Amino acid sequence: MTSSRTSDEIVRIAREILASEGLSGVSFDAIARRLGRSKQAVLYWYPTKHDLLAAMFLPCLEAEAETATRSVAEATGRSEAIGAYVRAIARFHLDDLDRFRVMYLLPQTIRQAAQEPHHRPLLDKVYPLTDRVYGSLARHLGGEPSAARRQAVAIHSAVLGLVLMFGLADNLSDPLKHDPADLIDALVTSLGAA
Repeated sequence: MTSSRTSDEIVRIAREILASEGLSGVSFDAIARRLGRSKQAVLYWYPTKHDLLAAMFLPCLEAEAETATRSVAEATGRSEAIGAYVRAIARFHLDDLDRFRVMYLLPQTIRQAAQEPHHRPLLDKVYPLTDRVYGSLARHLGGEPSAARRQAVAIHSAVLGLVLMFGLADNLSDPLKHDPADLIDALVTSLGAA
């Protein structure tokens, strides 16, 4: 197995374990067993759990930033941009709830580790990506730039809240009463978008 394939395989296995067993199941020993290699081989690529979780998180955030940017690229006004953004971000997350959990639930578990000085490089990678996620919409909202960004963050947060409800329902095997498309449309309407 080539070096980049080994690194990618470790991340893939960690995501599988996270999806099936939760965060407590994600251990270097469990990954090594599934990989068919030693724990040291896993630690070579990811010396700490924080490093592994960051490797799982960053590509997901990059994909969300790309989705956000593409969603509003053709929008001609505020209302159209909000509608396109909400629908695209909701669909992005609803299409892969495990990825959503990696992005928005998992980082909450590593907060203190991320504040340590040697983990600052992770935040230096995250900030430009979140700027893309929010900035792509904020540019279409008009008005004062910092107010537009606050609105974009609020809109994004509303979408995440909706996705969270579907994630909870999925995890409990208890489907929501309403179809995802109908709830997305209701959110778009409540935000005054087309």
